[in-house]
Amino acid sequence: MKNKNLDTNISDAEWEVMRIVWTLEKAYTSQIIDQLKAKKDWSESTIKTLMRRLVQKGLLITKKDGRKFIYIPTVSQVEMMHQAASDLLNKMCDMHKGEVILELLKEAPISKGDLMKMTEEIDKKEKNAPEMVPCNCLKNGSTVC
Repeated sequence: MKNKNLDTNISDAEWEVMRIVWTLEKAYTSQIIDQLKAKKDWSESTIKTLMRRLVQKGLLITKKDGRKFIYIPTVSQVEMMHQAASDLLNKMCDMHKGEVILELLKEAPISKGDLMKMTEEIDKKEKNAPEMVPCNCLKNGSTVC
């Protein structure tokens, strides 16, 4: 499912639909509607509109199963989350990205296994890390933001 340059410009409501389909791996229209109606006060037509938009954006495909439609993601949840996070970080000052990532680390629920992987990655990255990351907000590359 590797897909570069994903359109991560999806609404919060579209994220809700995608989370259901990712969790179920593939989902019938009725499953998506039932799950969203249990969580949100949305009409069936609103939910179907969200699903249609996600198909148009290429994030879901549909297959017919008799008289029913199955929705299948074209991108994994981790890929989409990574791309959305990268898009956001690319809008930020390079000098402050470490601080933001540290705050996210403090706030996010993270498994021991993922923490071990992060520690390994930090150990690798630390070997070549600069003393200070320069600001990239101004054209001349100021070191202070």
